[in-house]
Amino acid sequence: MKKTISLLLCLLVLAGVLSGCGSGTTAAPSTASPAASTEPSAAGSSEEPVAESGNILVVYFSATGNTKAVAEAIAETLGADLFEITPAEPYTADDLNWSNEDSRVVREHENEDLQNQVELETTEVANWEKYETVFFGYPIWWGNAAWPVNQFVRNNDFSGKTIIPFCTSSSSGIGQSAANLAEMAGTGTWEEGQRFASSASSDEVSAWAKEAIAS
Repeated sequence: MKKTISLLLCLLVLAGVLSGCGSGTTAAPSTASPAASTEPSAAGSSEEPVAESGNILVVYFSATGNTKAVAEAIAETLGADLFEITPAEPYTADDLNWSNEDSRVVREHENEDLQNQVELETTEVANWEKYETVFFGYPIWWGNAAWPVNQFVRNNDFSGKTIIPFCTSSSSGIGQSAANLAEMAGTGTWEEGQRFASSASSDEVSAWAKEAIAS
């Protein structure tokens, strides 16, 4: 009798174990699939970089800060390097007083020899040869590119580079300024360029820079 009872108890225990294993297998929740379905796939992403970092340079001269703001917006948008053309003798507010016939800019405007005497701190850009695209910025002075950029243009070889001019002004257009710089340089592929108002927004500049680099 004892053997029979023991046998029955063993059978009951075995049946319980088998039942527990079966229910555990079918009830186990899966958390991997839902999480995976909501994560974006990096391989399938349509986002592409605007430009290859490292081969774009933004060169600019800024007298009042307007051209600098545009240059910085372009550099930030494209991941480009920046180089500021800096006169050895910076222009003060008095120097830039167009209404004063004895101010520095008026005297330089009336005397081309004085324009040619504007010295720069440096015209040498580190690793200049690696840049394939150069955005070139300046304010418009008397309908042309501000003359402090001239020394930089004359002192550098733009061979093999695409130059995209941009300028800032309160009213004047870009005019022949880009063409005049191209003639002065004598090398490189110079495009027509773009004029921005003094109040240009960073969004406006960014949109243009993306279009310019894609064309």
